[in-house]
Parts: sequence; structure tokens; C-alpha cells
Amino acid sequence: MWIHLKRILKSGFFGFWRNGFVSLSSVLVMSIALGVLGSIIFMGALLNSSLSALQEKVDVNVYFVTNASENDVRGLKEKIEALPEVAEVVYISREQSLADFKARHENDATTLQALEELSENPLGAVLNIRAKETSQYENLANFLKGENILSSKGSQIVEKVNYNQNKTAIDKLTSLISSAQKIGLAVTIILILLSLLITFNTIRLAIYVAREEISVMKLVGASTTYIRGPFMVAGMLYGSIAGIITLILFYPITAWLGRETANFFIGMNIFNYYIDNFGQIFLIIMISGIAIGALSSFLAVRRYLN
Repeated sequence: MWIHLKRILKSGFFGFWRNGFVSLSSVLVMSIALGVLGSIIFMGALLNSSLSALQEKVDVNVYFVTNASENDVRGLKEKIEALPEVAEVVYISREQSLADFKARHENDATTLQALEELSENPLGAVLNIRAKETSQYENLANFLKGENILSSKGSQIVEKVNYNQNKTAIDKLTSLISSAQKIGLAVTIILILLSLLITFNTIRLAIYVAREEISVMKLVGASTTYIRGPFMVAGMLYGSIAGIITLILFYPITAWLGRETANFFIGMNIFNYYIDNFGQIFLIIMISGIAIGALSSFLAVRRYLN
């Protein structure tokens, strides 16, 4: 069995080097196919990063009356944090609210002067709520409406919830995220299928050159495994070399695009992503190349075996 395997491997390597031009064509086509696969990985990362950044900019604020006690506010904060839809709740005290207001209006002397004339802080505490998904904000708003939010003394402590003000933007963002995910999935499937089809036809052309050799091997009684094995080895070599070429090319391409993607995609630097996730990308590209080469060879040689 070991001798049989050595012969298959030797024959596969010999066939790869013997048909140099055909092998080069197959490697180049597979490099393009793997380049498309890598581009899909990068596009998915950019899309997810952009959508996550947009989601973080959307929130719902709960504004409290000025006489609401800190214990009551923190009690409501704990209730909201217990909800499964909630990703984060940030408590902003009255003092911090006032400081933030002054910072936003630092160039508005009239507003700041009017604020100084007041005897006390006119702003109440705020809870800044961020949901895990934009589609869950409506559930949070319904909870806040349905919850009988009273202080320990029985008086209302919430002045307003700004969900209705943000509802249009939240609905549009939810629709955008849903559409982007569906379109991204459809484009990914189409590109992968096209890459597989092109690779399969290229390798089938390479095996077509050896069709008479296959016929002779069948006539002298060679087994199906022995005939198919060398072509699958050659296919795996195509995939391995194409994978290495693709990974090498990604380095200068992502380095060149890194700054542009950081500016356009809200801080996502594609070069840093490539370096940080190189191990994972390496495995995906190499395993995909070897698997596509082996599978394409397996299917292509079957026609001549029959």
C-alpha cells in the first residue's frame, strides 16, 4: 500500500511538472478564484465593521426629572440591564449632563450666560441604552412604556424617552443592515459558484490533455484509484501554489488599500485586519485551494474513467 501511494504521489508531481504550461494556467486561474474568495472575506469584514459602527451610534436615552434620586435611577438601570436585548446601559449623572451640555455649547455665550443665572442645575440624570440589534429598540421602548416607573415615594421619575425622536433613523438603519446582509450573502454565493465553475473547467482542460494516457492505463488493468490519484495530487498542487501566490499578493494590496479603507469604512484598516487574522485567512485560503483542486480533479477525471 505504501509503495502504491508513493507511485501515485510521484506520478502526480511528475505530471504537474511535465505539463508546465497547463499547470501554470491552472495555477493562475485558481489564484484568481482564491483571490475572489479572499476578497469576499475582506468585504465581509468591512461590511460587518461598518454596520457595527453604525449600530453603536444609535441609542435610546431615558431622561429623568431633576429630583429623581440616584438610588431610583440605578434601580431602573439594573432592570434594563437584565433585559436580553440590551448590550449596554451607561449612567450619566446630573453633574456630567451639565458638563456635557456646557461642552456642546462652548461657543454659545448666550446659552452659557443664561445657564449661569440659574440657581441650580436644570438637567436630570440620563440613561444611555444601546441594544444588541437595531431591531430590538422597539421592544425596549415598549418595556419603558409598560413599566410603571415610580420612585420609592410613588412619584414619576422619568421625564421622557427619546425613542420616538430616533425611530425614523433606527428603522432606516435596521432596513439598511438587513438589505446589506442579504445582498452580501447573495453576492458571496454567486462569486464562489463562478470561481468553482471556472476552476473546474480549467482543470478539466488539463486532464483532457492526458485522456489517451488514461485510456491506456485502463486497458492495462490499472485501478480507478491509481488512475485518479495522480490527477488529484496535481490538483492539490495547483491549489497549494495558488494559495501561496494569493496570500503573497494580498500583502501589498491590503497595505496599499489600508489607509483608504480606514478613512472610508469608519476606522477599519484592511491591512491591519489581514495581519491580525493572517493565521485564519491562511487556513481558509490554503484549505480551500487544496479542496477545490482535489475535488475538481476528482470530478473531471471521472468522465474519462467512464
